Amino acid sequence: MHRRLLSALALICAAGLAATACSDPTAGDAGADDGGQTAVNPTARLDGVKLTMWTAQNTVNAPRQAIDAFEKATGAEVDTQAIPDLYEQNVPTKLASGDRPDLMFWQPSVSTLPFVQPRQNLITLDGEPWVSQLGDTEKSLGVIDGKRYAAIVTSPAMLGVYYNKDVFRQAGIAEKDFPRSYDELLALGHRVADKTDAAAFYEAGGDKWPLQWQMQVQLTDLDRQWWADLNAGRKKWTDTVVVGAIKKYKDKLLDAGLAQKNYRTGTFTGQADALWKGEAGMVLNVTSFQSQLQAKYATAEIDKRIGWFPVANSSATGLYSPDQTNGVVAFKTGDEKRQDAARQFLAFWLGPDYPDYIKAMKIPSVQPSVPTPGGLPETSKAQVAALPKAIGVFQAKAIVAPDTHLYLADMIFGKKSPQQVAQAIQDQFAQVAKAQGAPGF
Repeated sequence: MHRRLLSALALICAAGLAATACSDPTAGDAGADDGGQTAVNPTARLDGVKLTMWTAQNTVNAPRQAIDAFEKATGAEVDTQAIPDLYEQNVPTKLASGDRPDLMFWQPSVSTLPFVQPRQNLITLDGEPWVSQLGDTEKSLGVIDGKRYAAIVTSPAMLGVYYNKDVFRQAGIAEKDFPRSYDELLALGHRVADKTDAAAFYEAGGDKWPLQWQMQVQLTDLDRQWWADLNAGRKKWTDTVVVGAIKKYKDKLLDAGLAQKNYRTGTFTGQADALWKGEAGMVLNVTSFQSQLQAKYATAEIDKRIGWFPVANSSATGLYSPDQTNGVVAFKTGDEKRQDAARQFLAFWLGPDYPDYIKAMKIPSVQPSVPTPGGLPETSKAQVAALPKAIGVFQAKAIVAPDTHLYLADMIFGKKSPQQVAQAIQDQFAQVAKAQGAPGF
């Protein structure tokens, strides 16, 4: 999700994907939609049926519980194949060569779903029994121009502030002081910097991808029409509001001394270590940071030391960020038996198996009727509570999600000004949108 090479994807689109033009994702043959699909029984026997599922290298075990249970219940076989990194680049390349799986993890956002040409290549999943069971935020994912192409099996990552409780106590910060705007967040940072030995924030310039979040939080006041205008070429990333967000990050946080001294070379793993040790008071990041903590420490330890709160530009609201583990798509292979089996697998995963799946994975539920398993850290519970009102990051709103982190990295090393960062973002956005054949480009 974080290190996509959109320029390469633009070239793939320009060259054509699976013998189709990488244009309007709804374009294609008149008979491309699969309407009137017969209902599937999640536990019907499928002896002798073999399905293939593509995953990223670091998520090859993510569907394991669902696969094992499905194979036991139905007699089918599901073979997982890990695609080499970078996943979001190599998948379209393999598809362009004519290779395709039955099922695949894929980011269910408007910025990434089009790269696999859903109208031409994917089975539509409208009307599947699990669709109505999804939470409101999850229902908004996996849909392009009113057609559902992805099953949502995990909740999108939540973006918010992780904080060290001891550092906050030293700074005299209580829950009533939690910020209700980005400006208040910066003010909180000054309290940490002035009253403790900790850095206010830990920024990961060495890994680059986390650099985007401080900018993202500041764009949450942009309304649906602004994003629609951006996607139609009527607005640009060089607009004052975007440049202002980049400049505020540079001037009011980095140059103001609110980040740790080595912010240019800081790392994602370094973030967790620094926050845990109290060397930093806050980290702004997504749920993968939470996963990193849970992999190293017990729930009781996390609850004692680390807290979490949501924040947006002008409200105490979290942001949700889709990634490739949230969505599973099913391909048109020309083999109806396998296509129906793929739909059956999704119906099983999000049906009778779902409570067992989330319990085994220790993750929040995407279905309000299925309780989130117990034993999760309070930070995770806070994110679950914030999700229904969360605001989508730009990956969920823009038809192309530029590699903002790369250009922000150029800025922190003095290679680009905030205006030049915005221009680079706009140039890449327009390049990929044009390659996709998006109207207005």
